[in-house]
Amino acid sequence: MKYLLILAAALLAALFGLSRLSARPPDRLGPVDGRLMDCPDADNCVSSEAGNPDRRVAPLAASGPVDEAMARLAEVVGSMEGGKVAEVRGNYLHAVFTSRLWRFRDDLECLYDRGTGRVEVRSASRVGYSDFGVNRKRVERLREMLNGR
Repeated sequence: MKYLLILAAALLAALFGLSRLSARPPDRLGPVDGRLMDCPDADNCVSSEAGNPDRRVAPLAASGPVDEAMARLAEVVGSMEGGKVAEVRGNYLHAVFTSRLWRFRDDLECLYDRGTGRVEVRSASRVGYSDFGVNRKRVERLREMLNGR
């Protein structure tokens, strides 16, 4: 029993440490040359511009002037569980999602191209290797909410 308590305490300490690490924002966010950063070689990121097909999601659909499209996007993201819009700059949005229990943070980025009617999207965990599909589910939930479902 003593070893089980020690193991449980070590596991909780490790999770708390990862949670603290996820509090620090990534070094690089935002578009470069009109594109979002590619996903790292980990299963905790999805992107509509991902080079790896396993990490790819479809872009979101949007229309209208940039300020209206971004306001709608910010409204929906802000209404999602754990979501908080950190920045809207022109056609770019950055939001941070914080998990309820362990307070892990994930970054969601959106880049709207009015000409194509597409919102390129990237959602990535700040720490760890796998996210158990959380970022993919988040993007699909965002898509549903934008489409009024």
